[in-house]
Amino acid sequence: MDRSLSNELHTEASVHLVGGVNSPVRAFKSVHGNPIYFEKASGAIVTDVDGNELVDFVQSWGPLIHGHAHPSIIQTVSEKMQNGTSFGAPHLGEIELAKHVKKRFKHMDKVRFVSSGTEAVMSAVRLARGYTNRDILIKFEGCYHGHVDSLMVSSGSGLATFGIASSPGIPAQTVATTLIAPLNDIEAVEYLFQEHGDEIAAIVIEPLPANNGLLIQSTEFLQNLRTLCDAHGALLIFDEVISGFRFKDGSYGDLCGIVPDITALGKVIGGGLPVGAYGARDEIMQHLSPLGPVYQAGTLSGNPLAMAAGLRTLELLNDEAYDQLERLGALLEEKVQHVLEKHNMPMRLVRLGSLFWFSPGSQSPPSRSDMIPKDAATLYADVHHGLLQRGYMLAPSAYEIGFIATAHEEHHITGMVDALDDVLVAMRD
Repeated sequence: MDRSLSNELHTEASVHLVGGVNSPVRAFKSVHGNPIYFEKASGAIVTDVDGNELVDFVQSWGPLIHGHAHPSIIQTVSEKMQNGTSFGAPHLGEIELAKHVKKRFKHMDKVRFVSSGTEAVMSAVRLARGYTNRDILIKFEGCYHGHVDSLMVSSGSGLATFGIASSPGIPAQTVATTLIAPLNDIEAVEYLFQEHGDEIAAIVIEPLPANNGLLIQSTEFLQNLRTLCDAHGALLIFDEVISGFRFKDGSYGDLCGIVPDITALGKVIGGGLPVGAYGARDEIMQHLSPLGPVYQAGTLSGNPLAMAAGLRTLELLNDEAYDQLERLGALLEEKVQHVLEKHNMPMRLVRLGSLFWFSPGSQSPPSRSDMIPKDAATLYADVHHGLLQRGYMLAPSAYEIGFIATAHEEHHITGMVDALDDVLVAMRD
């Protein structure tokens, strides 16, 4: 597959952009080669600048649950654009999208829109601290909440510990109030509450961790987090930026029967345009400006184009759409697992709804980041490269998940499985 123009563009981009990219994972560093430069996209297919067509299972990292350039979403945004691209003022679209969000997330009495998932989590954390008048947070290894300074931490030694910054440029005192615990380990969290219970403002967690693999947590663990927060007067924040609106029967919290205090959202609610949101019950949201002292603002928050794209995206997510996503997901899981077993590959497919991940290792899928084999990236890089050569685009990282959209069809799934079979034959030879 010729990618000469993509390579030329990357050489030029590297002169003007840091590493040639505007987000690190796009650099393709861990999967053999240079980034692919897209020219256009429609439905399940992206076309690069060299004219290669690829079946896309990245879908802009999750927002495009209906695929690229969905005609109805494009039409809606185009019509709204005729009235202006940004108001910096209230408009009807904000109210309409907020109503749809609240229908799905019943614990939300009020919603605040922002422009990214990172911003949503950052603001939710600030609100939790302001509401409780406490400073300490608990977060978990393997959960990514955007590039918020206080959440960009990794754990030290021991059962659980205060974090240290995982990136230069973050002052030690910024992360000095963030505690780290392993996922799916309630004893570690209990220990933290024993030591710091009356200082802990909130637990923040992806209830379905999906940024370091798809690390499915036990319902018992999540329920115990709710119990600990209640017992100590802390808030429970669910980061559903990725999992939000991915399930027919409700949020991931609904599926587990657990009600968080605050939920952060992103991706799907923008329909491909930059949107984030967070919401909670009135008692908490009353602390947010302009009603309360916790300040948060944004020039492009509630952007009319983003609100329109998000609203139309959610309107299209009817029962039939969710049923289609589940059918395709089940087909992918069955077929891929058969091929992996056929070739005795030390890899499994983990799937929940329309989210999937090629989990390294032949053991049960991991629920914690420290259970992921250290050489995970090596095998995945060869699989990724082989599939790309055959016209199938997966995330250029062993730790990122894949997304199925309503634009995918059965032949896209079976075609990818056949290509995977061919790749594994080639790798064995």
